[in-house]
Amino acid sequence: MSQINSFRDLIVFQKAYEVSMEIFEITKEFPKEEKYSLTDQIRRSSRSVTSNIAEAWAKRIYVKSFVSKLSDSLGEEYESEVWLDYSRDCHYINLETYNSLINKYDEVRKMLIAMINSPEKFCK
Repeated sequence: MSQINSFRDLIVFQKAYEVSMEIFEITKEFPKEEKYSLTDQIRRSSRSVTSNIAEAWAKRIYVKSFVSKLSDSLGEEYESEVWLDYSRDCHYINLETYNSLINKYDEVRKMLIAMINSPEKFCK
């Protein structure tokens, strides 16, 4: 395993960041009437996945704080999935795009759960 010097070195952060940027680009095409609801909500929650990972990294000196922030990140990941469900069901994204994003979040979720279950691998 290569040296992890920053939260940016974490594969889970990189993957979650990539998904949030995809969501940002996709939501540019959402209807204007969704600007202050679905668009803002899915952008916020997808970005919160990564920001909570960064906060967890900063708090890794305290295992419970580390796990708590990762749990927050996991909660935001689940919320993002719900917004993707709405995006699909409102026909703002097609099934192929939906499945691609859900599959990427599935990978992020599994990584977050593994980190939560084995925090000692990351904590000082």
